Amino acid sequence: MSAGQHSPAVTLEVRNLRTYFHTRAGVLPAVDDVSFTLERGKILGLVGESGSGKSVTGFSIMGLVDAPGRIEAGSSILFQGRDLTTLPPRELRKLQGNRIAMIFQDPMMTLNPVLRIDTQMIEAVLAHENVSKAVARERARNALARVGIPSPDERLLAYPHQFSGGMRQRVAIAIALLNKPDLIIADEPTTALDVTIQGQILYEMQTLCRESGTALIWITHDLSVVAGLADTVCVMYAGKIVEAGDVRQVLERPEHPYTHGLIRSAPSRNPRGTPLRQIPGMTPSLLNLPGGCAFRERCPYATAACKTEPPLETAADGRRLRCFHPVLANQEAA
Repeated sequence: MSAGQHSPAVTLEVRNLRTYFHTRAGVLPAVDDVSFTLERGKILGLVGESGSGKSVTGFSIMGLVDAPGRIEAGSSILFQGRDLTTLPPRELRKLQGNRIAMIFQDPMMTLNPVLRIDTQMIEAVLAHENVSKAVARERARNALARVGIPSPDERLLAYPHQFSGGMRQRVAIAIALLNKPDLIIADEPTTALDVTIQGQILYEMQTLCRESGTALIWITHDLSVVAGLADTVCVMYAGKIVEAGDVRQVLERPEHPYTHGLIRSAPSRNPRGTPLRQIPGMTPSLLNLPGGCAFRERCPYATAACKTEPPLETAADGRRLRCFHPVLANQEAA
């Protein structure tokens, strides 16, 4: 398929995305040359430590990057073949919350504290569709039931402050599902929820994607969630993708030392009674990145070659990898 063509099976294609923050202290490359493709009905896990650029990638796709941040020239975000970076604001607003929805980590970024839940959900439907209020209310009620909220008719009449934090998050997820969007970006939305509710919502998300063809980006630092939810995974570090591919392939046989370290540091991988393994050091400041590979100062396999920036290359098994010493991590994992 040539560069000018768009496959209907592809919902989102991010190409060379650079989102930089131009601060007084200098230019902060929060997202630096990120590319990936997401097909209809598929789930992509975007993982990495805090500050790796995961959330800014999500905000960039949604068109929610505020000054001093901006998407740099040469970046493209193709949603069903249309480049979101060049759309007029009015056209972008038609897509936001309708064809593309975002679930935030903080539900109060979605909910208005002074409006009843039914008002907010009905407005979310009527803003994009010409249906009656009764139809919109029924859809709102069904969405609440779908995310496990008991007595949805009563809950529609409540205000956000009458809900617990976890319940508010479920309402925010229900709002994102209302218009059956083609793309959902979920930014750690189940962090505040207990495990049973988290499991229910992950199941609903998988069902939604399978049945309606919605594509989903799940942003998280929790590899166990990605392992059970996603089809593909992109591992980010210091604004760049360092490893990407089929979720089972990457998580069972990680080749980048950072991915390997993340998996080893999961508590479930640790022998009982021993100190938790962790990656040494801290994520470098994006204002003061070391030359070459950003991970080299924390990497046990770093050599002089790592003072040069490794390219993101496609390996024989189809995964993309940004590392000069992938085999060493594999040997350690074996």
